[in-house]
Order: sequence, then structure tokens, then C-alpha cells
Amino acid sequence: MAAVRHDEAQNRYELETEHGLAIAVYRRQADRLVFTHTEVPPADEGRGIGSQLVRAALDDARRRGFKIVPACSFVAEFVRRHPEYAADRE
Repeated sequence: MAAVRHDEAQNRYELETEHGLAIAVYRRQADRLVFTHTEVPPADEGRGIGSQLVRAALDDARRRGFKIVPACSFVAEFVRRHPEYAADRE
């Protein structure tokens, strides 16, 4: 599978799949990334694409020194299921 890429100009993380583009959209607020929307092509739902995308996005945010704000329900649920990201949450 392709690597997750950060499109800073579009304020989103992207993952190319065989069925299209999966995205995790954020809004930057000072030292925080507010994740507002996650979308996976319908044919890829339930295959772990969203989790792979969000994990890479949160790992990148951590490396870059940002706190995360999971305003998107998918990101919020991912963080709830993966307590290793709790310290990065604001």
C-alpha cells in the first residue's frame, strides 16, 4: 500500500488507495492540529485504511510537536481505542 503523505497546502493527510484518495483534514491553530474530517473511498471502508491514515497523521503531528484535537468522530474514536495518543491530545 502507498505511504501516507502530508499535503500542507490543503491542510490534510492523504493515502492513495486502489479506489481513490483517503483523507484526514485538519485545521491548524497555533500549536494544535484540529482534525475535522476523515474520508475513505466507500469501496475501502472496513479495510483499515482510515486507521492507517489517522495513525500516520497523528504520528507526524507528534513528531512536529503539535497537540491534537480530534473534532472528527473517526479520529476521536481512534484516539479512544489507542491510549498511546492520549498524551498528545488537547
